[in-house]
Amino acid sequence: MKKFLTILAAAFACLSLSAQTPFLEQLQKRDSILIADQLLYGVLFEKVPEGTGIALPELKDTASVRIVRPWVCDTLKVYKPGKESPVTRYDIKVGAVLTAFDQGEYVLPQLPVIRQFPGEEPDTLLLESLRFEVKTMPVDTTSFTPHDIKDVVRYPVTFMEVLPYLLIGLLSAGLIALIVFLIIRFRKKASGESQVKEPAHITALRKLEEYRGNKLWAPDKQKLFWSGVTDVLREYIASRYGIGAMEMTTAEIFRELKPQFEKEDVEKKVLVDEIENMFVTADFVKFAKHAASEQENASVLPLAVKFVTSTYESDIENETVAQKKEE
Repeated sequence: MKKFLTILAAAFACLSLSAQTPFLEQLQKRDSILIADQLLYGVLFEKVPEGTGIALPELKDTASVRIVRPWVCDTLKVYKPGKESPVTRYDIKVGAVLTAFDQGEYVLPQLPVIRQFPGEEPDTLLLESLRFEVKTMPVDTTSFTPHDIKDVVRYPVTFMEVLPYLLIGLLSAGLIALIVFLIIRFRKKASGESQVKEPAHITALRKLEEYRGNKLWAPDKQKLFWSGVTDVLREYIASRYGIGAMEMTTAEIFRELKPQFEKEDVEKKVLVDEIENMFVTADFVKFAKHAASEQENASVLPLAVKFVTSTYESDIENETVAQKKEE
C-alpha cells in the first residue's frame, strides 16, 4: 500500500474535486524548461468547507525527477459564512517543487487525492496526469571553440558610484563640525557664567579676610604678611582706578593715585597718605629686612580694609548725588 502525506488544517475545501486540474508552473520564468529548472507541481482547491480533510500521496525521487520541496499547503482566500454557505470556506493551494537534470520528456502520473467532508466517509479522486519537456542549450559543434576561464571583469569606477560615499562623508564631516561647534559654544557659555567677575572691593575684602588671625606678622613671616596685604591693595587700585599698580613702584603708584583724591575731603586724603606710608614700610620689610613693630603689624589690616570700604562707599555716594541731580 502507498504511503500518504495527510494534510489536515483548520479548513480545507473541495467543490467538485473531480473537476480540478493539477498545475505545473516554472519558478524561473522562461519560454521553455531547461535542465535544473525548478517546477511548482500542485493543485488548487477552491471554496473548501471548514473541517474538510485532504490527503495527497508522498512524492519520491526517481532516476530523472527529483523532489526539491515536498507538499506545502497555503491558504489563498477566506470566505466568511453567508447566503451561499453557512460555514467558513477557503481557497487552498497545495504544491511541491520538482526539478530534472536530464534532457527529455517526462510524464507525471495521475494524482490520487483522498477527500473527507466533515461527518462523511472518505472517498478517492484522481487528478489527470501532466507532461513536460526538459531542454538543453543547443551547441553548434562546427563553430564551437573552447575557451579558458576568463578573469573577473573590472569596470572603471564612475562618479555616480562614488557620489553616495562623498555625500555620506560630507554629511558626517558637517555633523562632526556642528557637534564640535556646539560643545565649544556650550563650554564658553558655561565658563562665562561661572566666571562672572565680582566687584573689585568684594574681591579685595575677601582676600584681606584670609590674613586675619593667621599671625603672619611674626618676625620670620612679616615679609609674607606685608607683601600679601600690599598685593591685594595693588590689585584693588589697578581694578578700581585703572592704574597699572602691579608693575609700578610705590612712588609711581601714589603719584598717579593722589590726583584721584583732589576733590575728596581731607579725611580721605589723609587715608591715602597713611596707605602710602604702609606701602613704604612694606618695601622696607620686603627689601631691607626691616622688622615692623607690633603696633604697625596690628594696624595694617584695619587700614587696608578702611581704604577699600571708604573708596567704595565714596563711589556709591557720588552715584546717588548724580542721580538726584538728574531727577
